[in-house]
Amino acid sequence: MRTENRPKEIPEAEESDSDSETPDDHELRSGEDSEQDLSSDDLESGSDDNAAPAKSYDLLLQSLRANNESNQRNPKRRKLDRTKTKEDGVILLDGEDLADGPEEEEEEEEEPEEEVMDVISDDEDQSDPFESHFAGPSPARLASISLASKGEWKETKLPKSGLPANAHLSTPRGSEQTIGGRRIESLKDLNLKKKLIAEELTPLQKSLGQLVFGYVDVLYGERTLGNAEELRKMYSLHALNHVLKTRDRVLRNNARLAKVADQEIELRDQGFTRPKVLFILPTRNACVEVINALVNILQPEQQENKKRFQDTYYAPPDTERISPNKPEDFRALFSGNHDDLFRLGIKLTRKTLKYFSQFYNSDIILASPLGLRMAIGGESDKKHDYDFLSSIELVVVDQADALLMQNWGHLEHIFKHLNMIPKDPHGCDFGRVRNWYLDTNAKYFRQTLVFSGFVTPEIMKLFNQSMLNVAGKVKIQPEYTGSMIYLGVQTFTRIDPLTPAADPDARFDYFTKAILPSLLRNTSTSTLIFIPSYFDFIRMRNHLSNAPISVGAISEETPISSVTRARSHFFTGRHSVILYSGRAHHFRRYEIRGATSVVFYGLPDNPLFYREVAGGFIGRSIGEGRVKEQPRVRVIFSKWDAMKLERVVGSKRVRVMCMDKGDTFEFV
Repeated sequence: MRTENRPKEIPEAEESDSDSETPDDHELRSGEDSEQDLSSDDLESGSDDNAAPAKSYDLLLQSLRANNESNQRNPKRRKLDRTKTKEDGVILLDGEDLADGPEEEEEEEEEPEEEVMDVISDDEDQSDPFESHFAGPSPARLASISLASKGEWKETKLPKSGLPANAHLSTPRGSEQTIGGRRIESLKDLNLKKKLIAEELTPLQKSLGQLVFGYVDVLYGERTLGNAEELRKMYSLHALNHVLKTRDRVLRNNARLAKVADQEIELRDQGFTRPKVLFILPTRNACVEVINALVNILQPEQQENKKRFQDTYYAPPDTERISPNKPEDFRALFSGNHDDLFRLGIKLTRKTLKYFSQFYNSDIILASPLGLRMAIGGESDKKHDYDFLSSIELVVVDQADALLMQNWGHLEHIFKHLNMIPKDPHGCDFGRVRNWYLDTNAKYFRQTLVFSGFVTPEIMKLFNQSMLNVAGKVKIQPEYTGSMIYLGVQTFTRIDPLTPAADPDARFDYFTKAILPSLLRNTSTSTLIFIPSYFDFIRMRNHLSNAPISVGAISEETPISSVTRARSHFFTGRHSVILYSGRAHHFRRYEIRGATSVVFYGLPDNPLFYREVAGGFIGRSIGEGRVKEQPRVRVIFSKWDAMKLERVVGSKRVRVMCMDKGDTFEFV
């Protein structure tokens, strides 16, 4: 599995060499397809991130005309002309085939008449949230854009009737808008396309369905192993329904325009580019699970490039090496192909689902934060491209808690580049682009769904700053009972830094003055120090390297041989202290034997880690008869750790512990 060490430059591996045009594509080309295939080099082309967006239709046309003319002068380039090999200093992603040549383009065929007639006969239902949110937003909803852009939101707690418990709705202040769509009792209430095949809804899907299918932003902080599949099926159904409705709207309007070719009719039904749905996932195996859900719902007659997808995203059964003794959540996250560097385009036509389609010819993009970040390019890169993200209308971030352990900055970088005015036209018919796209307001209509096992300040920042849907946004968090295991004395000590920025220094100062002296005096006790932050880990390791005490250290970057040696020395007593990073526990879940006391330099985000370290490590030592005195757990926390603390001690205790005059709390 990979963490932070990555190749700095790779070509776009998850996109095919070219896309042959199908009858559906011929119908959809007005504003939905690119005139130029892009691979890695193209996906890194673009302009400065900070260029001011055009604010009107006329200015937009003027700014793009020159680029359009330039593109028409240049012949269409093929991947073979620009693909770099390893000899050029570029590392390829799995699945890249340098032998792939340009595909022969199929002859363009008209959409079958019966198919078009079926689309036309499918009348628009104005009660459908798809219509009211995207096609014809009300004047009140349009007026609320200015309030959302200023950060003026009001929050209210939602009633429990028909909705998840402990749900809070935020809407632009002063707006009078309903909560999502109508109440969901069965599949009939979802306005689904007829070709989609879905199972009957579970109670959870009915509860969340009112929000999800109502195009409200949702931050769901109760994702578990037990409900993961329910959530996946629900958002996959919603994503396909959205793509098919968008496609059918274009086909319907194409037919209308063909009948009245001599009349001027304004039909605005599109964005700037074709991709409409973005899935952000932690691993290739998570991508496989979503793809399987999509295929089961859509049941396409053909799947193009399926074998290539299986070869590069599936893991052979005989390579599974996860011990059955590992925790269930660890096995679920890291089973299969757990590579976290990938990006994949999916194109849907009338009968076919195509894997590895070019981004600009794709309807759905699935990617890890790192994979998509490398496609976009960095701020300092001379060439970068994010136009393919300009018309994303649905973003699904699943297992956000796992993404926190990769590099959250990549996810923030992606959201920063969503729904921006494209730098190039990409064959767009601006006469068909919806007005709120032209007015640079697409981010206020984009729906974002975030599913996580718990909520952190980083996720809340995403909720507050990047989830700006004028239809509203809902935050759902559970009440926590706590995750403490009572094996001994657990002492929580509060430090009081004035700001989050002052927290690391205050924590270090307290540890070196209040805890470290006792460790130096009592070297017979085997103490494990859990440090969630890697920066704090490095600081503490450097500080203790000069202390008169034998210390071992295990982080996610520690070589296996060094890990084995440190664990052995700690177990035998040669090391009286061992430093253990939070990321090492996330990625490896080591069982550290020999611990008779534990110090949490900071609390973990994942409450299971507290239970496994405080209860599991010490509990094993008790079972082995290594603990002669009452075991002790010490925890350093501040009010800035309130979310972490709540998950460990419970929702009822957290407020008192953060606000009480006393600073020490002991549980026996």
